[in-house]
Amino acid sequence: MNPEPEQAASKAESKVESKAPKRRAGVPVWRTGKPDAVLAAAVETARTAIEGIAKASEIGDHLAARTEGDRVVTHLFESRLPGYIGWQWYAVLTRNSRSKVVTVNELGLLPSENSILAPEWVPWAERVRPEDAQEQEQDAQEAGDQDQDSQEVQDVEAQDQEAQDSPVEEPEEDAAGAAPEEDPDAGTDSGADTAAGSETGSVGQEHG
Repeated sequence: MNPEPEQAASKAESKVESKAPKRRAGVPVWRTGKPDAVLAAAVETARTAIEGIAKASEIGDHLAARTEGDRVVTHLFESRLPGYIGWQWYAVLTRNSRSKVVTVNELGLLPSENSILAPEWVPWAERVRPEDAQEQEQDAQEAGDQDQDSQEVQDVEAQDQEAQDSPVEEPEEDAAGAAPEEDPDAGTDSGADTAAGSETGSVGQEHG
C-alpha cells in the first residue's frame, strides 16, 4: 500500500482548515436546515415581542429566520441601537405539535461577524513577551539607582547638619609654650595692699 496519496490528502485537508476563517468568540453558529413554515412566517410576532425590550426606532430590517430544532425558530433583526451597530436583535419562537399558536421563548441582542467585540482573553503567561521582561528589569534597575542617589543625598545632608551642630573646640596651649597672660587687675590689687601696709606702719611709728 502506497502511503503517499494518504499523506497528500491529509496535507490538503490541513491547508483547507488553516485557510478557513476562525470563528469569533460570542458569534452564534446556526444550524442548517429549513425552518418551520408556521414559525418562519411569524415575523411581525417576533418584531412586536422585541419592541417590548427596545424602541421601534432601534429595530431595523428583518434579516433571517434560523431553525433551532423541531418547531423552534429564531428571527433576526438589524440593530440600530447606538453603540451596537452590526449586532442583531433576536426572538426565539416555538409552537406545540399540531398547533399554530406561536409562543415567544426568548428575546435579546446577539453579535454578528460585523460586530465590534472585545479581543479574546489570553492567559498572562502567553501574553508576556521577551521585551516585556526586559522592560520590567530596566524599570527595576532605574528604581534602584534612584533609591541609591536619594540615600547618598540624605547621607551628605546628615553630615552637614552634624558638622553645624557640633561645638567648636579652642586649641589647648602646650605646657612648654608661652606663659599664661597675667591678669591686669592682679597688679593693681597687690599695689593697693602694699600702700595700705606702708601707711599703717608709719602711723604706728608716730604713736610710738
